[in-house]
Amino acid sequence: MDVLDRAERYLYLNARLIDRLRFAALFRDGDRERVLEVLRCYQNPDGGFGHALEPDLRGPGSQPEPVEVAFWILDELDAFPSPMVAAACDYLSQVTTGDGGVPFVLPSVRDDPRAPWWESDDDPPGSLVPTASIAGLLHKHLITHPWLAAATEFCWSAIAAVDEPSPYDARAIVTFLDLVPTRERADSEFERLREAILATVTLDPAAPGEAHFPLDFAPYPLRLPLFTKDVLDLHLDALLDAQSDEGGWNGNWTMWTPLVRHEWGGHVTVQRLRTLRAYGRLPAS
Repeated sequence: MDVLDRAERYLYLNARLIDRLRFAALFRDGDRERVLEVLRCYQNPDGGFGHALEPDLRGPGSQPEPVEVAFWILDELDAFPSPMVAAACDYLSQVTTGDGGVPFVLPSVRDDPRAPWWESDDDPPGSLVPTASIAGLLHKHLITHPWLAAATEFCWSAIAAVDEPSPYDARAIVTFLDLVPTRERADSEFERLREAILATVTLDPAAPGEAHFPLDFAPYPLRLPLFTKDVLDLHLDALLDAQSDEGGWNGNWTMWTPLVRHEWGGHVTVQRLRTLRAYGRLPAS
């Protein structure tokens, strides 16, 4: 079987419905509206998303990070005209801090089963994760909403204050700077931070553990000159080789309860296939 056939079998045996439908829509000419119908089931009346759309957040309550997960799904379907977007932005407006950003996680997470790294202060500050990626995607799709202007200014201010980002902050910064329309300012900040961002990247594709590889920062070709073609080709080759005997891929972080291994496996497998196609390693749709 080829890469797609093996991945399809893996998804049938392991993945959530939403990830099976994403695969069908993206690679088998399936119905994209069915993906949106399932995604709506993860959206709460307040406009936020919960219900383990982000598999490590098991509770039903809304959190900022699942909005980012939902927006990436809407992005891959070119479905940002969906009413889910405006409702999610309304939710973000409700949980935004005084500086214009949304927190990494809200104190309400304490009421829900979750991975041990999802912890919150009583009054958490705005965070580049997930504010920067959410804002970047809204800019990419030319969405206008009152939340976006203050969130964008938060991102510019927070990025300007960064000298040595964490890997997750670096990935969010790359997404924002790649997608925001203010190109001169974005290019200037990228030049200032490029080496600091690269310092968070693991260039050895065989590195074990929770490493952050070039394709995690550039899951599709960037307009920012972050990686050379040789680096990307090396990691694309390694990504193809990393397809498991079962046909899927999974995260390299701790799978803290058995169910999330399957849920992340389905989600990550569709992500990896999208990356391979974005770089021409799989046939175009």
